[in-house]
Amino acid sequence: MKEVNINLTVALDDNNVPGSIIWSSDDPPSNGKEADAKAFFLSIFDKKNLETLKIDLWNSEFEVGEMNRMMYYTLKGMADTFYRATNNNEMANDIARFAQYFGEELGIVQKEPPAQNT
Repeated sequence: MKEVNINLTVALDDNNVPGSIIWSSDDPPSNGKEADAKAFFLSIFDKKNLETLKIDLWNSEFEVGEMNRMMYYTLKGMADTFYRATNNNEMANDIARFAQYFGEELGIVQKEPPAQNT
């Protein structure tokens, strides 16, 4: 079995607000090189308690528009992940539709034209 390290280093200011976030992993896209980030969301499923443990951090430079974008792409990614894990196409499509709506409402993506009856 292959072992891969994923590293996150967070520098906190005097008020425990992240000043910098550095990440790296042994695999692509990092290939062991450190890279700057402004935010990250980490969810870990606790198999004993059957619940999710979360860490959501962003640094002081992270702007609202960037958070909007991060949430949009996170929601899109969740739809893909959910489908791959469950093969539940209907629910994955519901998540993807919400992600599209979210992106449209925040001006991240263009509104899709309404479906035409033929």
